[in-house]
Amino acid sequence: MKIRHSLFAVLALAVATPALAFDLPPPVEAPEYTGTISGVSGWYIRGDLGYNASLDAGKPSWESYSSKDNSYDNVTFDSARLDGNFNLSTGAGYQFNDYFRTDLTLDYFKTDFDGKSIRNTSCSAGQLASTKCGFSHTDSLASLGLLANAYVDLGTVWGLTPYVGAGAGVASVDWKGMTTSKYCTGSKDCDNGIKYEDQETSGIESWRFTYALMAGVSYDIAPRTKLDLGYRYANIAGGDMTDYSENEQKKGAKNPKAQDDGIGRHEFRAGLRLTTW
Repeated sequence: MKIRHSLFAVLALAVATPALAFDLPPPVEAPEYTGTISGVSGWYIRGDLGYNASLDAGKPSWESYSSKDNSYDNVTFDSARLDGNFNLSTGAGYQFNDYFRTDLTLDYFKTDFDGKSIRNTSCSAGQLASTKCGFSHTDSLASLGLLANAYVDLGTVWGLTPYVGAGAGVASVDWKGMTTSKYCTGSKDCDNGIKYEDQETSGIESWRFTYALMAGVSYDIAPRTKLDLGYRYANIAGGDMTDYSENEQKKGAKNPKAQDDGIGRHEFRAGLRLTTW
């Protein structure tokens, strides 16, 4: 009797199992994120940290003024150097499709200027004619630029999207004020005890044209978030650096005393782009 009951239970379970399996919905597989987002478009915000691997000061120049005949003597810097430094950038843009996007960015950087120049005349009448007068110039600047940029994304491979881009806009260049030190050179007889006072001149702030060329690669580190690594060459047009000193202006000097030849920057940058809506 017990054996028949057991057999009956086994047969009932065997019949019921397929029916239950038929009633259950099929299993749903969770989608796998592969690191590549295709077809995402919309507004995005961005932030970048860059390093100025190379700063080119061009060929700046300065003038000396003679009140005797109201004349100006232009002197080109024999050497001019801008110290490398970090820069910051932030902006917002729109991704139109998988291949084209644009944005507006604000770029900020600071740098120090160091220049030297030598004139083939003595610093003063008390020195030998064989001596020359050397000048050491120091200054610093801060710049804030507004650029409109356009980029072409070149397709995505293994989650990496290389791109090229270009931008143009305006930049505020704010020179802080130049200190010029005079010294005798060119002869062992320079050390004659003559002391020269440093000359302080006020800096000039001006708005200038600027442009940039970019290339890099982005990677989708999360949905709607991209890591951006790139190189950028940025160039700011030349302009005025500093005015004449108060004393020189009282004697009649009117033109800007020094002018830079433009500022070129080779930057390596890293940042994030976040698609918002």
